[in-house]
Amino acid sequence: MNLKTPVENIQYIGAVYQKRLAKLKIYTVEDLLNHMPDKYDDFSVISNLSSAEKGQNITIRANVVKIENKRIFKKKMVLTEAVIQDGETKAKVVWFNQPYLLNSIKEGEEYFFSGKIDIRSKWLTLTNPVVEKTFSKNAGTHTGRIVPTYPETRGITSKWLRFVIKNLLQRIDNIPEILPNEIIKEQKFLTKTDALKKIHFPDNIDDVKEAKRRIAFEQVYLIQITLLEEKIRISRENAVSIPINVDALKKLTAQLPFKLTDSQKKTSWQILKDMEKKYPMNRLLEGDVGSGKTVVAAIAIVNTAKAKFQSALMVPTEVLAKQHFKEIFSLLKSFNINIGLLTGKEDKYYSKKLKNDFIEISRKKLLEKVLIGDIDLLIGTHALIQDKVKFNNLALVVLDEQHRFGVKQRAKLVSRDRKEDVRIPHLLSMTATPIPRTLALSLYGDLDLSLITQLPKGRKKVLTKIVFEKDRANVYAFTKKQVQKGKQVFVICPRIDPDENKEENSRWTNAKAVKEEYERLQKIFPKFNIGIIHGKMGIKEKERTMQDFKNKKINILVSTSVIEVGIDVPNATVMIIEGAERFGLAQLHQFRGRVGRSKSQSYCFLFPESFSPKTKKRMAAILSSADGFSLAEQDLKLRGAGDFFGKKQWGLTDITMKSLANLELVQLARESAIKTIEKDVSLKGHPLLKLKVNELRKNMHLE
Repeated sequence: MNLKTPVENIQYIGAVYQKRLAKLKIYTVEDLLNHMPDKYDDFSVISNLSSAEKGQNITIRANVVKIENKRIFKKKMVLTEAVIQDGETKAKVVWFNQPYLLNSIKEGEEYFFSGKIDIRSKWLTLTNPVVEKTFSKNAGTHTGRIVPTYPETRGITSKWLRFVIKNLLQRIDNIPEILPNEIIKEQKFLTKTDALKKIHFPDNIDDVKEAKRRIAFEQVYLIQITLLEEKIRISRENAVSIPINVDALKKLTAQLPFKLTDSQKKTSWQILKDMEKKYPMNRLLEGDVGSGKTVVAAIAIVNTAKAKFQSALMVPTEVLAKQHFKEIFSLLKSFNINIGLLTGKEDKYYSKKLKNDFIEISRKKLLEKVLIGDIDLLIGTHALIQDKVKFNNLALVVLDEQHRFGVKQRAKLVSRDRKEDVRIPHLLSMTATPIPRTLALSLYGDLDLSLITQLPKGRKKVLTKIVFEKDRANVYAFTKKQVQKGKQVFVICPRIDPDENKEENSRWTNAKAVKEEYERLQKIFPKFNIGIIHGKMGIKEKERTMQDFKNKKINILVSTSVIEVGIDVPNATVMIIEGAERFGLAQLHQFRGRVGRSKSQSYCFLFPESFSPKTKKRMAAILSSADGFSLAEQDLKLRGAGDFFGKKQWGLTDITMKSLANLELVQLARESAIKTIEKDVSLKGHPLLKLKVNELRKNMHLE
């Protein structure tokens, strides 16, 4: 047996358990060992019943005097009750809906019972304790120690996982090391084998800390190696060197209806200097909602067009593609630049040089013009990377809200008719999601970062207020007045359907649902047009709804977080967020950024469902700060990287995601990775590390 052994080859794991494990993304021995505990119960204190105290976590060694099942018909419940005895002292033990325990717990035999002591009707009581026979071969797995609890799914319990993982750890020894030996010695890390043993079955809390440090470091180090290797790979590729056309850029900035901020000037210069190099730019442009990233992109596009090369701008949705087309067309219409729009079957536009309007042409004709180089800028959705789309001399790719777009993807955009060496386009990726410094280092270390930290002058601050249920009627009265003035309203809910996620996660039980809220608001505002948009709707339906909202056909739009990014509706002045504490601070800030995009005063009303100390702290932060970067840093500390970015996106453990907020560990891992790469740039001396890097590259979509 080794780490790559499939779970079906492990004893006790049949077809039923294989399906259940698949829900947890567990397919191999390695996946099982990397399924880390999310918490621990300290049952290491083995005590007598006579000295047990109420509220104490404890392990009792006692004999079973009596055990029986009782059916409670009113509650449709089976109660398993036992009386246990330790010396002269007796206690009651109760389990709910576990009638099968009657078959495994026998009267007159001795067991360990681990749980929390309570006193009910003068009886010492243990409710739902973990139980283990004292002299079984697995004694000490579930009781009498620090006991791990794991992320579970239906039919896979922590008790079952402990049993299986313990047997695996006994059968596997000397797990291969990914980290170089010098790093393990220098940092006094546990071996990989010891770290896994201690993370799953620690003898004390210090074992847990030591094991977590080793495991987290390894994964962060692996990310750093992968990103550094990618950066080196990109630096070896050929790209078009584009000189800075000072006259054209002066003309563009002079005709803008506003003055560029210092941040816009600085980031534009960084981008233009990058594009002068003979290897591809790989830059991420971060800017708060409404900070003017599109203008910065337009500067790079104009400079590229004046050098007789093409640009491509790719966005997530058709509505955004059309929005960018109109905005950039307006900015560049005096520059003798052809702009194409490629989205669905309906939308094929081509702006004629030196004209103030655009015309519709066939998709076939548009693609022909792209191929012969007659289109200077092609804007579109993922339709841009279809095989039929071929550029003549593409030199710049701009992405909006998509950070990952590898060298192979960029090479795919270059015409295959060219015989000379493929020159990889420069990449400018833009995001309104503020990325905390540790995450930028950890997850985007292959990209150079540019930050727009200023908002354009004259933008009014969105007035933000926390509202409790008793004041809901006042908010609705205010909303009604805003709509009567011709303004529009966003209402955000955490989920789509009333029953969504209830079984999987009880914390969603009371969360507001879009469909219910849509129906409720129709009764509250019967004279207004109310729209609905959520992730389960078809693309065309979502696009049509957003277009209707932009065209003022909808007064109030009820939505999930799908409106978080990019949509510009200057006429919207009210943002109502239900279940506000369920969203991250950076996400709340982005929602708030969907209003306040005109000269009119705008408002954001936050309706929390609960007001715990943590919620108070987070709501206070969103009230006190309009700085997305500051809020993102606080969000990372309060919620962790897993909630900030979603661990599924990266395939990282919770332990690693939490460690990404630890700047000291991230920097240490980065420094160690740099040393490794400097000594062995191709990783020939570290074959297992190289293998893991290749696996991670696929997860991070670097290709």
